[in-house]
Amino acid sequence: MVYFVFKKEAYRMKNHSLTQGSIAKGLLFFVIPLFFSNLFQQLYNTIDTLLVGHFLGDNALAAMGATAAIFELIVQFSNGCGTGFSIVTARYFGSKNEDELKKSVATSLILGLIISIAITIVSYVFMPSLLTLLKTPRIIYNDSLNYIRCISAFLIITMFYNLGAGMLRAIGDSLRPLIVLFCSSIINIALDIFCITILDMGVLGAAVATVIAQGISTIICFFLIWKDAKILIPKKEHFHMESSMISDLLGQGFSMGFMFSIVSIGTIILQTGINGLGTQIIAAHTAARKLMSLLCLPLSTLAASMATFVSQNKGAQNYTRIMKGVRMANTCGIIYPMFLSIIIYFTAENLVHFLSGSSNPIVLENGAMYLKINVPFFIVLSILLNLRNTIQGFGYKITPLISSLIEFFGKIVFTLFLVPTFKYLGVCFCEPIIWCLMASQLLYSYQKIIKPFKAQN
Repeated sequence: MVYFVFKKEAYRMKNHSLTQGSIAKGLLFFVIPLFFSNLFQQLYNTIDTLLVGHFLGDNALAAMGATAAIFELIVQFSNGCGTGFSIVTARYFGSKNEDELKKSVATSLILGLIISIAITIVSYVFMPSLLTLLKTPRIIYNDSLNYIRCISAFLIITMFYNLGAGMLRAIGDSLRPLIVLFCSSIINIALDIFCITILDMGVLGAAVATVIAQGISTIICFFLIWKDAKILIPKKEHFHMESSMISDLLGQGFSMGFMFSIVSIGTIILQTGINGLGTQIIAAHTAARKLMSLLCLPLSTLAASMATFVSQNKGAQNYTRIMKGVRMANTCGIIYPMFLSIIIYFTAENLVHFLSGSSNPIVLENGAMYLKINVPFFIVLSILLNLRNTIQGFGYKITPLISSLIEFFGKIVFTLFLVPTFKYLGVCFCEPIIWCLMASQLLYSYQKIIKPFKAQN
């Protein structure tokens, strides 16, 4: 019953224009499925963290946390390629060019296979050196290496899941990817418990559970395409590679992959400084980061919706509505962190304990400190995310890239100069300070962009 009610609502939202009617209602209907999709994606890693921390202890949690930035880089680049490829497919779907659509699907599958194999080989060969470069403590080195090698060895599964989900969204189907993600999360939880507690596979069990769950999800995703989206199924002749199609797909895929992963590269550099602070700090940071990702999800989802909202209204030349939408999003981004900061102030240590399973005072105190410092700055982060997506919706590509580069170089400065001096306190203040710099740059750029339209009112 729930499925059919949601399916009806999803169909209505799929054809819902954001250019008219109530801005709040329009954004709400658009954000809901996007939020749950992102939530289920976050649950993949959060469940791993919770079970590893509770059943395997601080060192195991630190082993997984020491590779978190590398894991994120691999996944984000894969996400970027899948999203970029789907943009090309969506274009041909919109123009009703079925032959070119099928060619884009076929070429995406071939390129996805090549890219994932190349990254897998490079990751396997250079991962030991990278973990050493990141100053991974010797006591957790082997567990960290086994975990990340397992993830990267099966990157082809991650890549093809993103391709399949992207293809479905390209033809306007946002419901099925959401259902697949929900099933994947349930499977992942069950496999985590089985591999970690019953098979006693340790940290490697968490990686195996994630890989198997995503493998099943990929199979389900392509089964749904075969069953209900025949337009996406290419024929033999569509697998003939054309240079123009390859160039188009790689241009979109690599640009999105780079945008998605540049922040992760900066995080990897910062992780170097964190890894040098010991396993207890790594465990504290791992738990706190997972919590922060979940707490930030409403803000990042709302911000992601702004790109579509602005893009649609720009096409309709409805600039007054754009400015009202941005103000509404920023208002939500101010109210939510204010209430959240109060809750975090009183519950931070309990939340870190719940997720990590640790009773170590160093883990709890440092994890709580990270949350108490960062969460109040969600106000700045929300404005940053809203403006960056708004500017992308306007069609500007360089300005959002500059903000990503500010974050990238800011993390380098903190890693080299401030973390060695201020230790974990320097890590805690790293992103809030960088967010302020990024928000200032984006606010200046946004004001320049909308100035001509303000003058028209």
